[in-house]
Amino acid sequence: MEATSDALSWDSTPSMPPSAVRAAKDITFGSIAGMVSKVFEHPFDLTKVRLQSQVLDTTARFNGPIDCLVKTWKNEGVRGLYRGLPAPIVAAMLENASLFMSYSELQNVIRRINSQPLSHDLSLPQLALAGAGAGAITSFLLTPVELVKCKMQVQMIAPKPLSVSIPESTVAATLDSSLGPVSRPLPGPIAVLMSVIRTEGIRGLWLGQTGTLIRECGGGAAWFATKEFVGTTLIKRRGSELTRKDIVPWESALSGACAGGIFNFSMFPADSIKSTMQTEEDLRPRGSNAPKPTFLGTAKAMYRAQGVKGLYAGCGITVARSIPSSAIIFLIYDGLSSRFG
Repeated sequence: MEATSDALSWDSTPSMPPSAVRAAKDITFGSIAGMVSKVFEHPFDLTKVRLQSQVLDTTARFNGPIDCLVKTWKNEGVRGLYRGLPAPIVAAMLENASLFMSYSELQNVIRRINSQPLSHDLSLPQLALAGAGAGAITSFLLTPVELVKCKMQVQMIAPKPLSVSIPESTVAATLDSSLGPVSRPLPGPIAVLMSVIRTEGIRGLWLGQTGTLIRECGGGAAWFATKEFVGTTLIKRRGSELTRKDIVPWESALSGACAGGIFNFSMFPADSIKSTMQTEEDLRPRGSNAPKPTFLGTAKAMYRAQGVKGLYAGCGITVARSIPSSAIIFLIYDGLSSRFG
């Protein structure tokens, strides 16, 4: 058994410097954790986006998260609940790999600035700062992927095919406002991506970047700081001499669950505005000459339409799914880190 353990050890490769090994582990472990959690949470994320995207509609398509899930199931089936899944899978892998790698590296930067050894445990404010920096870096990777995801998630409720040229001869029927079944072809993630590039240029892929930046920067600080605080508190209950590395699975899951709830609730309005901006042209097309939606302008429009309630449309189901999802992420990440060093 010892030979097998050595063969699986990342650190047994002498040609790789320790920092590269650590980065490779963060990328791999974060990607696996993100992928598994996204498969679990995607139907709830789809519900959230659809509820957020109807805030500016004169007539709501759905009466709440349960109504949205039921109508999606009845009209689109299981495939509908997982519509647009490839993009979120990629996003989750990118997000968690980038978050965990950046978080580790920024902690080391803080230690170097303060002339502290790399083994030194940072204070909670320092960990929050590293988390905020990791979120800011990750936001630039996430926005294009989330743009494609959001556009795909509203395909079946859009009044027309989503900004992608589809020959009329291939369209069997159009979608009416009652969400009746349709047989028209729907563009996939690559088609949606290329359509955005053709119509808006490369820059168009970062529509909603301000919202993503605010969400990930503030959320990253809250997510990591909450996980570290709750995790450390639980560990210290077992013994004051124990460190963060001594965390056990149920402590990882519980602290991760708390972190997920805090992240999503605290930063939800920014995410609502971002989703509304990214689906505006598909659900409420204004023409090519109309000015593009802005973060502040969209926020004002949503507030005028439904007040604070509009900024938190879909918040309940988002927080509910983020609790087990975040627990899964940290359970897997901490478990792989403990197993493989």
